[in-house]
Amino acid sequence: MQNPLYTERLRIEDLSLADAPFIYELLNSPGWLRFIGNRNINNQQQAEAYIQKILDNPASQYWVVKLSDSNTAIGAVTFIQRDYLEHRDIGFAFLPAYAKKGYAYEASKRVLDELEKDPSNTTILATVNPDNLDSIGLLGKLGLKKKAEIVVEDKTLLLFSKQRNS
Repeated sequence: MQNPLYTERLRIEDLSLADAPFIYELLNSPGWLRFIGNRNINNQQQAEAYIQKILDNPASQYWVVKLSDSNTAIGAVTFIQRDYLEHRDIGFAFLPAYAKKGYAYEASKRVLDELEKDPSNTTILATVNPDNLDSIGLLGKLGLKKKAEIVVEDKTLLLFSKQRNS
């Protein structure tokens, strides 16, 4: 995307190596570990390597969500082509201190609106752990509808889908 996106309270910018301290914290937060999984990022150098791998992958887009008034990183929104899905998958994760404040919806909706401007994004998918009720609710609020249950690496995930507005 290159240029940051803005909402009333947020600045949404492309992930960079400078975000390593934040990524280290996010990937080790309780919600990430419970619902997304342990990525074994145990220090800032590993976080930098993780970010570089993302930056080198043209099928992955990651944005860091920051509070516009303080520039504090609070979450991430992703758009990834997964091997097991036909279309790209939108995702989001936020630090626990910023949950239940509307930030995830605000950032994800802004990114989704931008993604829908690209004619190649005819269908946007999302996968979610069936126990992650907050994320399931947010996907519904974003206009994604539950389509199926899928099994990936012996884990059941719910598959949500949204067709681009014509």
